[in-house]
Amino acid sequence: MYKVFIVDDEPFIIEGLYDIVDWSSFGLEIVNHAGNGQAALEALSSQSVDILITDISMPIMNGLDLIREARRLQPEVKVIILSGFNEFEYLKEGMKLGIENYLLKPINVEELESTLTNTASKLDRAVPPKLNNDAYGIQILKDNILHRWLTGQIADTEFEERARFMNISLEASYVAVAILRNKDQGQGQNSDMFAQVGRLLGNKPDLNVFHDMDGDIVIIAHMDGHADEEEKLMEGLENLYEAISVTHPSVRIGMGRLMQGLYHAPSSYADAKTALQYVMIYPDLKIIDYAVLDKCEDHAATFFIDWREYAKLILSRNVEQLANRIRTDFEQHRDGLTPGELQNTALEVVIRFKMELEAIKHSDETAMYQEGLRLVLDSNTFDELVLALQEVGLKTIQSLLQDLKNPIVNQVLQHIDKHYADELSLKLLGAHYHLHPVYLGQLFHKETGETFAEYLNKFRIERAKEQLRNSNLKVHEIARNVGYWETGYFYKQFRKYVGISPTDFKVFG
Repeated sequence: MYKVFIVDDEPFIIEGLYDIVDWSSFGLEIVNHAGNGQAALEALSSQSVDILITDISMPIMNGLDLIREARRLQPEVKVIILSGFNEFEYLKEGMKLGIENYLLKPINVEELESTLTNTASKLDRAVPPKLNNDAYGIQILKDNILHRWLTGQIADTEFEERARFMNISLEASYVAVAILRNKDQGQGQNSDMFAQVGRLLGNKPDLNVFHDMDGDIVIIAHMDGHADEEEKLMEGLENLYEAISVTHPSVRIGMGRLMQGLYHAPSSYADAKTALQYVMIYPDLKIIDYAVLDKCEDHAATFFIDWREYAKLILSRNVEQLANRIRTDFEQHRDGLTPGELQNTALEVVIRFKMELEAIKHSDETAMYQEGLRLVLDSNTFDELVLALQEVGLKTIQSLLQDLKNPIVNQVLQHIDKHYADELSLKLLGAHYHLHPVYLGQLFHKETGETFAEYLNKFRIERAKEQLRNSNLKVHEIARNVGYWETGYFYKQFRKYVGISPTDFKVFG
């Protein structure tokens, strides 16, 4: 658990911060608090912390002075500023000191939680701070804002306010996102490449460049919709690649689709991320354009897999059901598709397995999946193709199971898989495994990346979807079958995770 220290001269703010966030779900714990900078500094002289959350305007010692002094004691501490003032001078001074975000009061809980998630991710990667650098401080906040926007962690109105505050220009009729990735380099080389990209693109106001939480370099291009703009963008990326690859020969560029309307940029960002996964299949391509992949007949016409079902089986660590699902899906299409089309679909499934595992573990698993691709490409019969995919699925789930450092969490997952329809709670499971329920909840979140309640609800809803598709049972009967005794609560959870009511899903799903 990372340690958090809160400083604010308003007691109700401190009390509120304790209550409004489930800190343990972020792998964090509040270890201390203080009402002014001087008291906080005295505590920090003998207490090591990972994150400092501080107000700016306080008596005795203000927040900015506290940050300066705290940096001398603990140079690597991450800092989040709270302020009741939307003042650029405060923000500018905070950026010099190296902060993660500048949050305005009253605090927006979603923005705070998003900031905590990103900050914890940085701590996981142990990225050292760079201090007393205006450009670096501005870039941290720019990275934060743009990453949260492209990953759906910030509302449009909030993003617009932040963008104006940071002088980020995003006026455009069309938008496209490109991503540069070099997995063979360390943090220092990544910084060098980012600086090089900045120098090469610094005079182009229609481009915004930032680092995302995966360490990739992201370029957001704004266009007015002229016919030759997309072609010019691709030419520009080719020139950028030629310049960058001299010093970073392993760099690859993923290109998302051109989207109409600024707020479709997250879709283009997701496209670019997906395109980069195809480096495994097309290792000689330096720039991989998602639009080209999407238009490819083999890619578009033959992918018959319902990936949501596969993702569910991966999350539940159910090897047997996943293997059966692979064989069933491919058996259903073996007579209607050519061997080449079946193989192309299998290659796509390998890519999806890789993306799913990396999204859960936040780690690069390329080597394992390169072997999976080789198995698929070397398959000479239908059975060999299916066995190759089943092997990839098995290794994906084994990787998740090996990542569980605490065997009790694995036992809890298996218990949920068998008894999801029964009454389940951390209190009951804690008693069963002789652990305090709060501690078990912390272990569960640390190992799975989700709270116990989130995981259980998602699992039950997926089971409900199966029954809604494949049975004539009434909704209230299905609700009970998957563990919901209150039909109203079942409807609420179903809408939350699926977006429509179970009744509508039964008709249209």
